[in-house]
Amino acid sequence: MKITFVIPPVFTGERPAERTAGCTTMVYPMINIYELTVAAILENEGYTVCYEDFVTTRRSTDMFGRFLAQDTSDMYIIWSVNLSIKNDVAASEQIRRHAPAAYIVYAGPAPTYYARHFLQDDRQIAVRGEPEETVGELCRLIVGKQSWREVRGISFLDGRQAEVRHNPPRALLKELDSLPFPARHLVDRRLFSNPKLKRSPYTAMVTSRNCPFHCIYCVPSSLTFARELEYRAGTGKKPPVSMRSPENVVAEIDLLAAEGYRAIGFMDDNFITSEKRLAPIAAALRRHGIAWGCQARADAITADIARILGESGCGYVDLGVESFDDEILKYIRKGLTHRQIVDAIGHLNRCRVPVKLNILIGTSPLETEASVRETLDTAIRLHASQVMINIAAPFPGTEFHRLAMENHWIEGGEYVPTDVQHHSILSYPGLSGRKMEKLLFRYNLRFFLRPGFIWSHIRRFSSFSEFWKACRALKNKLTRSGR
Repeated sequence: MKITFVIPPVFTGERPAERTAGCTTMVYPMINIYELTVAAILENEGYTVCYEDFVTTRRSTDMFGRFLAQDTSDMYIIWSVNLSIKNDVAASEQIRRHAPAAYIVYAGPAPTYYARHFLQDDRQIAVRGEPEETVGELCRLIVGKQSWREVRGISFLDGRQAEVRHNPPRALLKELDSLPFPARHLVDRRLFSNPKLKRSPYTAMVTSRNCPFHCIYCVPSSLTFARELEYRAGTGKKPPVSMRSPENVVAEIDLLAAEGYRAIGFMDDNFITSEKRLAPIAAALRRHGIAWGCQARADAITADIARILGESGCGYVDLGVESFDDEILKYIRKGLTHRQIVDAIGHLNRCRVPVKLNILIGTSPLETEASVRETLDTAIRLHASQVMINIAAPFPGTEFHRLAMENHWIEGGEYVPTDVQHHSILSYPGLSGRKMEKLLFRYNLRFFLRPGFIWSHIRRFSSFSEFWKACRALKNKLTRSGR
């Protein structure tokens, strides 16, 4: 059985969706470690597995058609997020014209929540939630010419009426250590970089799934959002956190170092949970001289944690700040205070760990132009190395979406996929969507075009190639896309 993972080219005329974090258009190419884990499972089962990324390799829709005309895959797998739904449906129509008997399997948060959007015939299957065990079972049954229609965690068209059947959910994976390491050999590692680390070869890693906190707006990375959507649909609760053991994480770091990787970005929703878990992982990274970065909560950053990060070569910590206004932080259930955020930044600055602040405009009706300006001005005063400013979006499946629907905050009445780096579908009585867009654009210009910012980053690049990739990423960030 030949199985091909596909990232289709852009059919819609819009920017390509970023499919790993999952809620923005692509600023720079990010390796989809979630797909490659599924690919590793399938390779271990003995299938022929291919990976065709038409976006990162800059191949056109015509080239996609020519590829399909010659390809002999029995199954195509597409990892889909909200911003890619229309494009992925268009791609599947192309696949179906060339391969009428092939299975088309969709995974990720979009088919988990919007399964019906993808299903056009009885050989198209939406895999909901965590995909690894579900895809593996599907393939075994198909190869064995057995019925796959009772597999847990899938949705498909059933019967003559072509009604969507949603099978019961699959239980969460209990042991993440049982998963193989991602099949990175399927992609060209030269295509991926991280402007925050400025070193190549670069890859991503994931050591846990979900976080235990309850921010009302939160859309974690695309895998954990799919996991959360599926679990909430069945239980009404947030899923428990699953974690790999430090020993398993260190084994993967050792392997990546042996393969020549020099930089790693950890994609966990909340990488730093305790000093005990962090210490052996940081020691392995330091031993190999690997530049690395991660995402963390401000209340996890103590003086001792910051010291470990600094000594191990941590190149950035992404802190989810959203606002420096305590009333807004309380409303969105962030579980943090202004003081905690400032203290965390201070700890990191003293240990020379670059800080990236993630700020969301419009997370609550308490937001005003004055509060937005104060938050963004504070970020600049606190000497953040980088700032990512987005506009909050009421993603279906979140508490924020329920509140936005009940209070009529959504322009047009309902959520539509939106590039949160440039556009808003929210509008509050005291803060319009257009005002949020203007504030975002102006502060991006103000932050990233400062001479101090430019000089401090230029001198840290390890090569001209890395510098040029970062320039392209910055251009994508600052350039407004079409509405």
